[in-house]
Amino acid sequence: TMSGEQEPRSYYVGVDVGTGSVRAALVDQRGVLLAFADQPIKRWEPQFNHHEQSSEDIWDACCVVTKNLRETCWDKAGHFFDLPDFLSWKATGVTARSLCSLVCKWTYSAEKGWDDSFWKMIGLEDFVADNYNKIGNQVLPPGTSLGSGLTPEAAKELGLRPGVPVAASLIDAHAGGLGVIGADVRGHGLICEGQPVTSRLAVICGTSSCHMGISKDPIFVPGVWGPYFSAMVPGFWLNEGGQSVTGKLIDHLVQGHPAFPELQAKATARCQSIYAYLNSHLDLIKKAEPVGFLTVDLHVWPDFHGNRSPLADLTLKGMVTGLKLSQDLDDLAILYLATVQAIAFGTRFIIEAMETAGHSISTLFLCGGLSKNPLFVQMHADITGMSVVLSQEVESVLVGAAILGACASGDFTSVQYYDKKYQVFLKLVEHQKEYSAIMSGD
Repeated sequence: TMSGEQEPRSYYVGVDVGTGSVRAALVDQRGVLLAFADQPIKRWEPQFNHHEQSSEDIWDACCVVTKNLRETCWDKAGHFFDLPDFLSWKATGVTARSLCSLVCKWTYSAEKGWDDSFWKMIGLEDFVADNYNKIGNQVLPPGTSLGSGLTPEAAKELGLRPGVPVAASLIDAHAGGLGVIGADVRGHGLICEGQPVTSRLAVICGTSSCHMGISKDPIFVPGVWGPYFSAMVPGFWLNEGGQSVTGKLIDHLVQGHPAFPELQAKATARCQSIYAYLNSHLDLIKKAEPVGFLTVDLHVWPDFHGNRSPLADLTLKGMVTGLKLSQDLDDLAILYLATVQAIAFGTRFIIEAMETAGHSISTLFLCGGLSKNPLFVQMHADITGMSVVLSQEVESVLVGAAILGACASGDFTSVQYYDKKYQVFLKLVEHQKEYSAIMSGD
C-alpha cells in the first residue's frame, strides 16, 4: 500500500483438474507461484472398472479452490464438451471450444475443420446438423480470451469480479507440457542449453503419463498420437505418447502387497509418505552397488491396463517374473523399485519409437506428481541415458517457470546394466504375445 502512482500488478489463476482433486495456483507476471489451494473431487465406481465423476461437482471444487486462493442422453443434450471447455463455458457462458481439445480428442483438423464422413460412419450424423452447433462451431486457439470474461454469476461463485478475462483452455497434460517444454534453462550449465526446443520431451507423470514432443514438420509415429498442429505450442506439431497407468500402477502393486500395513505404520511413525519411506528403505537394503541393481532377477511388464504407446494394444496385461516365497518389507521395496524401472523402460520404448520416426530427443523435462519422487526421476535418467530436468516450480501443470536443475547419471556400468534389463523388458511382451497365440490357436 504505497502512495503515489504505482503500476497495478496483474495476477493469474491456473486451475488444474486431476483425477482425485482440483488444484489452483495464483501466479505473478514472472511466472512465480504465489499461492496454492486444492480440493478433492467425488468419484463413483458404479461397477468394477467403471469410474464416474460429476462435472457440477468439479465446477464446485473449482469455485472452492479459486475462492481459497483469493483469500490467500443425446436428444436432451444441448452441447457436448470436454471438461476444460465445459469449465470455460461455466465461467463465461461462451460455448467456443479449445483447438487443443478438439484436435487431440475429437478428430478435428486445424486446417480442414470437421469431417462429416466420420460422424456419419459412426452413426452420429446429428452432430453435423446446424453447422456443428452441438459439438462446437467456434474453435479458438488455447489462450484466446473468451467473450467478455467471467459472467456475474460465475464471478460470484468463484469469488472474483465480473469481466475477469478467461482463456480458451488446454488439456491438463498439454498445459503441463507447455509449462515445462519452453523453460528457460540459461545459466544452469545444462546440456540442453542452446539446443532446439524440439530436442526436449515433456513427460507429465501422474495417475497415467503423457510424453509430449514437438517438431517443426509433421512426424507420424506408429502407436503415438498426432501429429497435431498447434495443439500445445503454437506453430509446432505435437506428438503425444502415453502410458495408461503409472502412478496408479505403483499404488496398485504397493497397496496390494502383504507387507503394506507394516509399511504404512512405519511411514506414519516417521511422518513420511510411504514412497519417501520406501526410497530410504531401498538405500538400507542395497549393498555396495547402486540401488537399481536390486532388481537383477525381478522384471515387470507394466501394461496392467493395456498399452497406449508405442504398441497401442489394449489387450496386453501386466507381467512380473522373479517372484519369491518371502513377502517382507524388503520384497515390497524391491517390487516397488522394479515397477518404477518398468515405467522408465516404457518411456524409453516410446522415445525409441519417436526417434525411429524422425524425432531427435536429448533431454527429458519431467513434471506432475511422480516427478516429486527422486527415485522415479533418477530411474528415468539412468534408464534412458538422458538428462532429466525438473522445474523450480513443481506444479508445472499450473505454471511454466524457471528451471532449477538437472539430475542425470552418466554412470557407465549402470547404463550397461539397464541395457540388459531393457532387453529382458522387450522379451517379456514378445513372450506374452506367444502365450496368447497358443491360447487362441486351434
